[in-house]
Amino acid sequence: MAQITRYRFLSIAVVFHLVYIYSIFSIYFVSPIVHGMGEHSVETQEAPAKRLVLFVGDGLRADKAFQSFPDPSPDDAQSEEAKKPRPLAPYLRSRVLSHGTFGVSHTRVPTESRPGHVALIAGLYEDVSAVMTGWKLNPVNFDSVFNRSRHTWSWGSPDILPMFEQGAVPGRVDADTYDAEDEDFSKAGYHLDIWVFDKVKKLFQDAKTNATLNAELHKEKNVFFLHLLGLDTAGHSHRPYSQQYLHNIKVVDQGVQEITELIEDFYGDGKTAFVFTADHGMSDWGSHGDGHPDNTRTPLIAWGSGVATPVENRSGIARGHEDGFSSDWGFDHIQRHDVSQADIAALMAYLAGLAFPTNSVGELPLSYLDTDPKSKAEALLVNAQEILEMYHVKEDLKKSTELRYKPFAGLGDETHSVEFRVASIREAIGAGRYDDALEQSNELIQLGLQGLRYLQTYDWLFLRTLVTVGYIGWIMFAVTTVIDLHVLEEASETLRTVPSMIGFSSALAGLYSVLYMQQSPWIYYAYAFFPVMFWEEVWAGRPALIKGSGILFAHISSKGDKILLALSTAGFLGLLEALVQSYFQREIFTICYLLATVWPCCYGQEFVKQHPNLVATWMLSCVSMSVFTTLPANKVEDENLVLLGGGLMLAVGILYLLFEKSILADAKASRDGLSSLGLDSAARVILGIQVGLVALAMIVTKSSIWHIKARTGLPPGTQFVGWLTLIASLVMPFFHGLWPNSHHIHRIMVVFLAFSPSFIILTISYEGLFYLAFCLCIFSWTRLEHHIFVYTTGNDKLAPSPTAKAVPLEPALAAAAERLSHLRQGDYRSLSLADARIALFFLFFIQSAFFSTGNIASISSFSLDAVSRLIPVFDPFSQGALLILKIMIPFAVMTANFGILNRRLGVAPSALFMLVMAVSDVMTLSFFYMVKDEGSWLDIGTTISHFVIASLLGVFVAGLELVSELFVRGVEFDDRKSSSKKGANGTQNGRANGGSNGRVS
Repeated sequence: MAQITRYRFLSIAVVFHLVYIYSIFSIYFVSPIVHGMGEHSVETQEAPAKRLVLFVGDGLRADKAFQSFPDPSPDDAQSEEAKKPRPLAPYLRSRVLSHGTFGVSHTRVPTESRPGHVALIAGLYEDVSAVMTGWKLNPVNFDSVFNRSRHTWSWGSPDILPMFEQGAVPGRVDADTYDAEDEDFSKAGYHLDIWVFDKVKKLFQDAKTNATLNAELHKEKNVFFLHLLGLDTAGHSHRPYSQQYLHNIKVVDQGVQEITELIEDFYGDGKTAFVFTADHGMSDWGSHGDGHPDNTRTPLIAWGSGVATPVENRSGIARGHEDGFSSDWGFDHIQRHDVSQADIAALMAYLAGLAFPTNSVGELPLSYLDTDPKSKAEALLVNAQEILEMYHVKEDLKKSTELRYKPFAGLGDETHSVEFRVASIREAIGAGRYDDALEQSNELIQLGLQGLRYLQTYDWLFLRTLVTVGYIGWIMFAVTTVIDLHVLEEASETLRTVPSMIGFSSALAGLYSVLYMQQSPWIYYAYAFFPVMFWEEVWAGRPALIKGSGILFAHISSKGDKILLALSTAGFLGLLEALVQSYFQREIFTICYLLATVWPCCYGQEFVKQHPNLVATWMLSCVSMSVFTTLPANKVEDENLVLLGGGLMLAVGILYLLFEKSILADAKASRDGLSSLGLDSAARVILGIQVGLVALAMIVTKSSIWHIKARTGLPPGTQFVGWLTLIASLVMPFFHGLWPNSHHIHRIMVVFLAFSPSFIILTISYEGLFYLAFCLCIFSWTRLEHHIFVYTTGNDKLAPSPTAKAVPLEPALAAAAERLSHLRQGDYRSLSLADARIALFFLFFIQSAFFSTGNIASISSFSLDAVSRLIPVFDPFSQGALLILKIMIPFAVMTANFGILNRRLGVAPSALFMLVMAVSDVMTLSFFYMVKDEGSWLDIGTTISHFVIASLLGVFVAGLELVSELFVRGVEFDDRKSSSKKGANGTQNGRANGGSNGRVS
C-alpha cells in the first residue's frame, strides 16, 4: 500500500462520503415524478363549483387557528374584556360551525414552503432533496391544479408564486408579488397579508371598469390563490404564541371574510368554492422543517359550492376527535375530517371541475363533498384511474430497463388486473351498488399506491447491499492505511497478484454490465466502484494488517492483559453506541461528562498529585459541560444570558492581555515544553483589537435586540457595524502572521478571541456560556492527554525552553525548518492502542459540539432570531450560511487544540485524524439502516438528519485536519529537540510520513 499518501487518503475520504451520503436519496427518496400520463377528469357530472379560491396561511398551526386567547391587540390592554379568552378567527370558525367541513391536514417532511405548496397544489410529495433545489425561480416540472385551471390569479411571496407561474402553460398563471425586501423579520409581518388582500380587492374593482377582465373573471374553472406569509414571518420572529402571531391570525381571518364576501357579491351565483389551509405549521421556538407534530398539523376548512355542511353530533363527541388534539377548540360536536396534504389537490380539482393533476397521489376526501353517492363513486373511480395511470407509466419504464422484471403481485395477473377491477367497479355503479363501488375504488387506489411503492423500492436490496459492503470496506481500508502509515516501522509488502486483480476486475466489470443494461443512473456506478476498490486494497495490504496487528497487540500476553483489552474494547464500543443513542437522547452527554470527571484518577494518585490544578480544571469544565445537555434544545431569546456570555469572553481576553507575560512564564516551560516567550508589542496590539471587537459585538448585539423587539426595523448603521465586527474578528488572526508568537497558549487565545464576536452576535441564549465552557474543556483535555502520555510512557520531554528570540519571525522559521526535517527523517512515533482512546475522545467532542446547545438533527431547533440581526430580510440560503458558521465555530477551536495535541504527542500529521475517520463510520452504518421513508413524519425527518450528520463526519474530519495545519503552523515545541521519539509501544517510527518508501505527506 505504498501508493496511499496522506493527502490521497483524505481526498478519497471526502469523495467517498459525499457520494455515499447521496445513497439514501437513491434508495429511500427517489423522485416520484414521471411524465407521459393522460389526464383524467370527472365528465359524467356538472362541476360542483365554477371557480375556486385557495387561501394558504403560511406557517399557521392547526391548534393556534382554532384555540381561544386573550385579545392580542386590544384598545385597552388593562380592561377585563381584553383579558377574556376568545376565538381569534371568528369568521373561519363560523365556516366550521355552520357552512362547511373542517379537519386537520397532515403534511410531510421537510415542512418547508416549497414542498408544502407542491403537495397542496400538485398533489405529490417531492423527494426530500428537492427542497435543496431552491425556493424562488426554479420552475416546477410537474402538473398542478393551477396548470389544469382555465386561468389562475395569484398574489403573495416572491419565494413561492414564481415557481408555479413558470412551471405552468405560458400565460395561464398570473403571479403578483411584493418585493423580497418586504419580508423583513425586524418589522411587522401582517402588512404582507394586507398587501395581498388589497391587491385582490383591486382586481375585482378594476373588473367593474374593464370589460375584458370582467369577461375573463366570469369564465368557469378559474382559480384564485392568496399566499399569506405574515404568519410565518411573525412566527419566526416572535414564536407562534406571541401577540404578534396571534394578532396576525386576526388579520388573516378578517381578510378572508372580506375577500369571501367580495367574491360572493361580485358573482352573485353562489358557485364559488373556498379552501383555507396552511403549507406547514410552526414550532414553539419559531421554526419549522422537521416532522414535529406542531409543524405537520395544519388547519383545513372548505366551504361554498359543492362542499358538505358540518356533520353534528348532539349526543356526545363527534368522530375525528379521538386523539384529543382538538379538545380545546370548541368543536367536539362537529365531525373532524383529517386528510393528508396531497388530498387537498384532488379536492380542489374536483370542486372546480378540473382534471386531476397527473402526478397527484392524493385521495379524494369524499366527506368534504356535497353530492349524491353515485357522483362520489364516479369521482373516486376517476381518482383511482389517475393514480393507476402513473403506476402503468412507471411500470413500463421499469420493464424497459430491468433484466428480469418481477411485476407487482396485487396487479400482476388477469384476475387482479386494473382492467378487470375497473370493469367491476363500473358494473357496481351501473347496478346502483354505490357503497360496493366506493369500497372497490378505495381498494384500487390503495393497490395503486402500493404498486407505486413497490416500483419505488424495487432496487432497494441491491443498493443497500452495495452501500453496506462499501462502508465496511472503507472502515477496513482506513484501518489498514493507518496501520501501514503510522504503526509499521518499515515498508510493508503489497500482495497484488494477477489472479486477485482479475477477480476484483471481473467483479467490477460484472456490476457495471448489469448497471449498463438496466440504464442505471451514473451515481450507481460510483456505489459499485468503491466497494471493489476498498476490498482490493485491503486484500493487497493484508500483510500490513497482519504485521501491524502483531505490533499493536505485542504487549498483550498475560490473562489479565487479555481481560483488560476485552473490557477496553467493550467500553470503546459501548461509548460508540452511546454516541448513536445520544442523537435521540441528548442527556447521554451529561452522563458521559460526569463520568469523564474521574478519568484522570484512573492513572493513579501520583499522577493527580503531580497535576492538581489541571485535574481540577478538567473536572470543573466537564461538570460545566454536563449542564448544557439538560437545558432545552429549543431556546427563546434571553438578552441577559447573551451579554453574560459575552462579558465572560471579554473578561478572559482582558485578563490574558494584562497577565500574558506571567501566564506564559508560569506555564513552566521547563515542564510543559513550551516554545519561546517573546512578546512582540505589535502582536499585543492586534490581540487588544480582538478584545475590543468582543466588546463592540456586545454593544451592537444589544442595540440590534432592542430595535428588533421594538419592531422599528434594523437600522442600516447597526446592521453595518454588526457585519463589520463579524468580518473583522474573523480577519484579525491573519495579522498575527506578521508578528507571530509561536507559544501555543497564545495561539489558542488568538483563535478563541477570533470567534468570540461571532458567538455573541449569533447567540440568542446560553450558547456563549457553552462556547466558553467548551473551549476550557478542550484546552484542559489536550494538556491532560500530553501529561498522560509522558506519565505512562516515561517519554520525558520536559526540557527547558531556550531564551526568547529577538527576531519575531525566527521562532516560526525555526519551527518550519524543524518540521520539514522531521518529515524528511520520518521522526515521528508510531501509533499505539492508547491512541484509539484519543480518537474516541475527539469523536465524542465533535458530537458534543453538535448537540450541547441544540439538536442539530432537527432543522426546527435553529432560530432565526440571531441571524436577523445581520440579515433581517428573509433569505434562506444566506441566513442558513450564518447558522452554519455559528455551528462550525466550536470545531475551529477544537481543531486548533487537537492539532497542537497531535504535535505534542509526536505523532505524524493526520495520524489521529485518520484514526477518527476510521472509527466514525461505525456510527454511520448504524444510522444507514435506521433511515425511514414511512411512518410518522417526525421519524422520517429525524432518521435522515442522523444519517447525513454521521456520514458528513468523515468529510468534516478531513476538513478539520487541513484546518488544523493552518492553526498550528509556526507553533513550536522545543522539547522535540531534546527528546527521543519513542511511541507508547516503545518503538521508534522512522517512516510515518516519509520513510524508505518515498511517501511524502
